[in-house]
Amino acid sequence: MKPRRVSKKRRLILPGLILLAGVVCGSALGAFLALTHDLPRIQELENFRPSTVTRVFSADGKLLTEFFVEKRVPVSLDDIPDYLKHAVIATEDRRFYEHAGIDWRGIARALVKDILAGRLKEGGSTITQQLAKVLFLDPEKTLNRKLKEAILALQIERRYRKDEILTLYLNQIYLGGGAYGVEAAANRYFGRHVWELDLAECALIAGLPRGPTLYSPLLNPDKALARRATVVNSLRATGYITEEQYQHALKEPIRLATGADFGTKAPYFIAFVRPYLEEAVGENLLYRGGLTIQTTLRASWQEKAEKALHEGLVSLEKRQRIGEKGGEQPQGAVVVLDVRTGMIRAMVGGRDYEASQFNRARQAYRQPGSAFKPIIYAYALEKGYTQAQRIWDAPVSYPQAGRKKWEPQNYSGTYEGEITLRKALEISQNIVTIKLLERLGPSPVVDFARHLGIRSVLRPNLSLALGTSEMNLLELASVYQAFANGGIWVEPSGIVDVVDHSGKSLWKATPVSRLVLSQEVAYILTNMLQGVIRSGTGRAARRLPWALAGKTGTTENSRDALFVGYSPLVVTGVWVGNDSGRSLGNKETGARAALPIWLRVMEEVLPETANRNFQRPDSVTLVQMDARTGSLATPSCRDVATAAFIKGTEPTEFCPEGKESQLEKFY
Repeated sequence: MKPRRVSKKRRLILPGLILLAGVVCGSALGAFLALTHDLPRIQELENFRPSTVTRVFSADGKLLTEFFVEKRVPVSLDDIPDYLKHAVIATEDRRFYEHAGIDWRGIARALVKDILAGRLKEGGSTITQQLAKVLFLDPEKTLNRKLKEAILALQIERRYRKDEILTLYLNQIYLGGGAYGVEAAANRYFGRHVWELDLAECALIAGLPRGPTLYSPLLNPDKALARRATVVNSLRATGYITEEQYQHALKEPIRLATGADFGTKAPYFIAFVRPYLEEAVGENLLYRGGLTIQTTLRASWQEKAEKALHEGLVSLEKRQRIGEKGGEQPQGAVVVLDVRTGMIRAMVGGRDYEASQFNRARQAYRQPGSAFKPIIYAYALEKGYTQAQRIWDAPVSYPQAGRKKWEPQNYSGTYEGEITLRKALEISQNIVTIKLLERLGPSPVVDFARHLGIRSVLRPNLSLALGTSEMNLLELASVYQAFANGGIWVEPSGIVDVVDHSGKSLWKATPVSRLVLSQEVAYILTNMLQGVIRSGTGRAARRLPWALAGKTGTTENSRDALFVGYSPLVVTGVWVGNDSGRSLGNKETGARAALPIWLRVMEEVLPETANRNFQRPDSVTLVQMDARTGSLATPSCRDVATAAFIKGTEPTEFCPEGKESQLEKFY
């Protein structure tokens, strides 16, 4: 029997099939490799740390604000209410605990919808797929991205438990309003922690992943209510809540947090410290690193300063009847510094940050008026003058270019004749200060002011005595801080330290300080400024039972009103004026417009500090002096002051009643 001959054609079938299978497998492998070659390693989740919120705190532990690109506050699964966990699962992925990362039933349903719609939609993605997209992929809606998403989801499911996946998802998903994760969303919408939410609130948040903007209760409250109803219905359909709970949740109104609950506190101060923080740790770490920042601000003092400024400006408006006449609203600023450390304890840069972000405590350069005079008197004391020495207070005339004359006057329009430096400072006599500056020299005084911490441009002319060179309130207050601190100037600061998420310190403040005038001069000048409050332009502050010193300031035509004053522990500066430079109104002086605000601040904050006296150096003695003549006081004197002198420079003669002093006159 002849063997059967296998045709040549049949002999080629098997190799052809093998070749075809190889091509198909190779193509599939190539396609798989093409899809996966650029996929991230799932192991990276082990070290994954998302961008988190940096929190800024006050010195007394109050949250002032948060810095973030994406507001994200991770919490554990145990902190998330069961209502919220079940609502998310019921709405987004009912078979989450059953599938292995891909829900084939869901994909089939979504495929039918895609065919009917004629385009790719997002339906069918499991929670794991959504997590893969959020963590590793871009948001494009393509078949290629969907395949990558599925592959990553399978890998994630093989490596992590379901609860770990759910925790990551609930902390990463975008929920609108800049909030990423359920804790950030709870803060954003309800002003509470996620574990404090009820059923209706949980349902609202659970409905947001599908459309954070579309279903936002801030932007579309009606759609948010409808979406919440859908979520609550899903919970009922899955048997997680009862009919009674369902009906009750449907009737609940949406109670959102007010703006103040999640807004920035002390906004002018925060805007002030932000550039320093960006320089200290870098913008990326500041806004993405989840840092904890401790500031110098005392939140309770800040609130009191804001309230005091508001009340003071309202009183000013009522006096000037601005509300009735319309016109520009006056502005103001307050700075409170710690005398010993220079730390900024309160900073108010205006009446309304939302209306104007211009910080008048730091960015406004205005004339300080007579509040600049203590700098001139401090320099005179440094050069050997005493507060008992006298200058002739009388009209003066200085020739100017073009046959013009400068004829400055005292604010009161009256002249005292021969008067001590102490009394001239108390009642803020312009002519005496001009003559003193002329004797000292404007240029040396400008150099001295710079030594005290003034960085603004100062013009070395005699009008400097009237405070005509502009500066900002913060630098002026820091000079007074040196007067209060025994001559030691400390650069104002707003930040204490910066700590990363693990508790490691990244940056600590290193105070900049220097001795700018002698301890004796600082005490004597303070003693003179105590006279301003005891019997001078600041006497309205006598009602406060603390050791206090300070100086008023008023500029020409009442464009600016200031009071800067201090206790041994706290210095506060207040400025009031119009942004345009227009007059505040008739007779709106520092004593009338700024001092009441200063008083409101100090009477609130001083009880929280120790009540002590200014520390007198051993080399300084106190004598009872007639404030007008500079002689030792007698029982018949009517204007007696307890005056400070470096030992050996105090007056030695008594002032006989009715006898003109023969002490040397400067003019």
